[in-house]
Amino acid sequence: MAVVPEPVRGRARTRSPIVDADIHVTLAAPDALDPYLPARWVEHRKRYGPRYHYGSDYPRFHPYAARTDAWPPSGVPPGADLPFLREQLLDAWDVEFGVLNPLHGGGGQQLSLDFGAALARAENDWQIAEWAEPEPRLRASIIVPWEDPDASVAEIRRVGDDPRFVQVMFLARAIEPLGRRRYWPIYRAAAERGLPIAIHLGGWGGGPLTGAGFPSFYIEERTGMITGFQDQVTSLVLEGVFEEIPDLRVVLVEGGWGWLLPLLWRLDRTWRLMRDELPHVRRPPSEYIREHVYVTTQPVEEPPRAEQLGEFLTAIDMPGRFVFATDYPHWDFDAPDRVFPTRLAPELLQGIMGDNARALYR
Repeated sequence: MAVVPEPVRGRARTRSPIVDADIHVTLAAPDALDPYLPARWVEHRKRYGPRYHYGSDYPRFHPYAARTDAWPPSGVPPGADLPFLREQLLDAWDVEFGVLNPLHGGGGQQLSLDFGAALARAENDWQIAEWAEPEPRLRASIIVPWEDPDASVAEIRRVGDDPRFVQVMFLARAIEPLGRRRYWPIYRAAAERGLPIAIHLGGWGGGPLTGAGFPSFYIEERTGMITGFQDQVTSLVLEGVFEEIPDLRVVLVEGGWGWLLPLLWRLDRTWRLMRDELPHVRRPPSEYIREHVYVTTQPVEEPPRAEQLGEFLTAIDMPGRFVFATDYPHWDFDAPDRVFPTRLAPELLQGIMGDNARALYR
């Protein structure tokens, strides 16, 4: 993965066709899913509301974690107005297609599994009716109630053949590490339809938000969120998920990637020392990760010297596995022309900005 060594004043620019792997849309109002819910669950929402394992919630630095200019003139929350999103993101940056990752419906995290399944179905129908149907450049993520594998598989079977859905979405914090066998039926159902699993930043899961316990400050949580991604990648590899489901692909969304290279080194070294514990892991862990795992660019971890980014990309040796993401409309949005601190080789940039995502999402 070659880079042109000189840093660019400002940021690297691109004219490559753009695919955005992380667009956040949200509900215009608390009752926005009611038209897609059975009457029983509408009444449940009104009377009892959702139940979660709570961690920190919005606002995160800004209300809705949003850019200050992302509030639509219509008065609805950022990410809830399709014409404004179309103008500010899709048209402004000539986005070929973008992937929706809604975070506010809550179908995957409900402690009431039946309510979670109903919400997941409603979120998926809402994505198609209000986003992907009126805007063909948008693709949807299948929301599943992942702590209920049977209901999750049923939902993948219900909508997974619709080409407007391009992945199955989890959050990074679940009840158990995602390599555990309780989740395998979901992975099989996704792989059978050629759909990758997306693991997005967030989720509450019931445990501390960091490995050291519950932090005092948002900056601690934001900095420590990457450990959840490390744990999930480690779990998927060492539990043997990729041996058992060799067609499965996993996308790590909004989890950074500066941690990935030392994790490859550490896993390989530890596996060589203790491989007799894991006869089902037949190859070095780094091989599974390089074959099955993709990462989004946002947030780009920028080294002190711009040229070090190129050194990192060369050392990690994962061609075709980086996909561009803006994280629109959040405050740490990455504009396509300012995403990298150094100029990348044209073929590498073209892959990251579009070609890799087209191959991933087929």
